[in-house]
Amino acid sequence: MDTIHYAGDSVVTGTEIARALLDYAAALAQAATAATIDIPVIDAGGDEARWEVLVGPASQLTARRIEWDGPELRDDLLVARLGRLADQLRRRGTDAAVATEDPDFDRTQQSWSDYDNL
Repeated sequence: MDTIHYAGDSVVTGTEIARALLDYAAALAQAATAATIDIPVIDAGGDEARWEVLVGPASQLTARRIEWDGPELRDDLLVARLGRLADQLRRRGTDAAVATEDPDFDRTQQSWSDYDNL
């Protein structure tokens, strides 16, 4: 299990969930965008709860592994979804991403900036 620290608060969640959240947060920062993410956490009473967090380019998230006596909190679908979203953000603007969205894309050098043609 991990403790995630964010904006003066902290929550406990599963290690894979924490790692997926950090990876997605990094991809959001690289893409200069933000998203709201809802993850399962363990509340102060030891019960499962939900935590909704807005993550963007200026977010400062950290995760730290903790000792935990109970079962590991898991959400395999969420971890897979965050991984897919992170991959999509990282491919944004690449030949592979454009080719996926546009079957007529010819993979020739494209201008990705308005300043390239000045």
